[in-house]
Amino acid sequence: MKKIYISMLSIVSLSLTTLSAQNKDTQKADKLFKRLEYVDAAQEYLKLTENGKADGYVYKQLADSYFNTYNAVEATTWYAKAVETPQDAETYHRYAQMLKAQGKYEQANKQMQTFASKAPNDQRAKDFKANPNYLPSLLDKQKKFDIKPLDINSDKSDFGAVLHKDALYFTSARNAARKTYGWNEEPFLDIYKATYNVDGTITNAETVSDLNSKWHDGPSSLSEDGNTIYFSSESFKEKGGFEKDKSINAKLGQVNLYKATYSNGKWSNITQLPFNSNAYSTGNPSLSKDGKTLYFASNRPGSIGGTDIWKVAVNQDGSYGEPENLGSKVNTEGEENFPFVTQDNKTLYFASNGRQGFGGLDVFAYDMTKGESTNLGKPVNSEKDDFAFSVNAEKNIGFLSTNRSGVDNIYLATPVCGVEVITVVTDAKTGKALANASVAIVDEKKNVIATETSAANGQVTYYVECNKAYTIQASKDGYESNIFPVAASKGETRTVEAALNPIDVIVTDTEVVLKPIFFEFNKSNITQEGAFELDKLVQVLKNNPNMVVLAKAHT
Repeated sequence: MKKIYISMLSIVSLSLTTLSAQNKDTQKADKLFKRLEYVDAAQEYLKLTENGKADGYVYKQLADSYFNTYNAVEATTWYAKAVETPQDAETYHRYAQMLKAQGKYEQANKQMQTFASKAPNDQRAKDFKANPNYLPSLLDKQKKFDIKPLDINSDKSDFGAVLHKDALYFTSARNAARKTYGWNEEPFLDIYKATYNVDGTITNAETVSDLNSKWHDGPSSLSEDGNTIYFSSESFKEKGGFEKDKSINAKLGQVNLYKATYSNGKWSNITQLPFNSNAYSTGNPSLSKDGKTLYFASNRPGSIGGTDIWKVAVNQDGSYGEPENLGSKVNTEGEENFPFVTQDNKTLYFASNGRQGFGGLDVFAYDMTKGESTNLGKPVNSEKDDFAFSVNAEKNIGFLSTNRSGVDNIYLATPVCGVEVITVVTDAKTGKALANASVAIVDEKKNVIATETSAANGQVTYYVECNKAYTIQASKDGYESNIFPVAASKGETRTVEAALNPIDVIVTDTEVVLKPIFFEFNKSNITQEGAFELDKLVQVLKNNPNMVVLAKAHT
């Protein structure tokens, strides 16, 4: 259901361009597709395939219908048929996304190669060509959160949770009394509020009737004092109340942003924001703690991709500045959506399918100081859609929306205490930084957690769990390998100065000077530290191929 707020105009525009191949056989299916009724459209296109009336156009439309309802298995089946005839670049990108959603990364890479050849100037193509084997580095990321589904989830879509004081606001299609919507045959969305209890349980989910219309409503964002709420709605407000925009020939109108104030126990004074438009969608708000900046998603003119993250200044007199696009450090030619700004105004979380990830939408963190966006890794992200990530500093918890169980659900995200270990590898004689050194971090059980290569500045950064001791193993050709302890920490950043001696330091005229090499207790194999010492000898022998070494051992 979150796709209602993703690619709103781009999906409609795409529908209009791809429907150029329609004929009398496809008219019914095409009409449903144009109206964004993808469940019924898929059934009609499927009938054409069964009756022998399918071609590349029908296969693509059928695949796109399944793509928009996130049926990855069916989508890949029909994309495979569609690409038997030449297709536009975006079709190959969608095909790759659906393959990744099933963990089929090698097959996805093949489709990304085709996409890159058809759209070489697309930033997504450039990123792929620069690093096609990005997955291992994502898998190596240290876990930052533990996650578990909330008990208040329903069997319908639930997403977009934000916690304010002891009230959890979220968006849901659980109201069975509502009309169903043709996109995925679920009821229209409403804004709900639940109680966050002292023991951490969440109960008493109920609709916020003051804000909900008869169409789609939510997600929302509240001011620090709780007296102002910004929310998305598919309706527009006139004197007669909420009414659907009938100027658009589809069952889905544009999404707009609204503002309401809380007074006398209810929400009132609902007004449209002045930068809304019937020509594009504006939604999914996140208000900064000081109330001076409103972040939102939109496909308004000036967007890089289908949906971008924007911001606008909220002035003291209640007026608004000009919306600003956050630029290419956040936005891509794909979809960026569901922004959330942290209370310290240093990090913006957002969802993207245009950056390298595990599949579908992934959650990214944009560091506003460094100007860098990074994937949050697993378990926050998965092969499915992961989005609408929010955090609450007072409660030290977060909330994630994901469809990994088959339907959009809300998960509790509990931070894992982490330590940043910054290792700087240098030449012990000159102090010069050493690039391309092998740097491994080892836990207390002597398991190698990860191994990276030092950058040009000699630096490697790891994120590990708190209150545990670690060891850094650093090595480089021409240098004596060495190990460096990392003391247990409660969360403070640790910096390790890994100074390596050139090999000639351990070589004398008559011997190679090594530390004692011990066997494991009551075992025939040497210790890990002993193996590390022997690596030094290997380096010496590489540099002196004619050297003869006499080795003796005793027990």
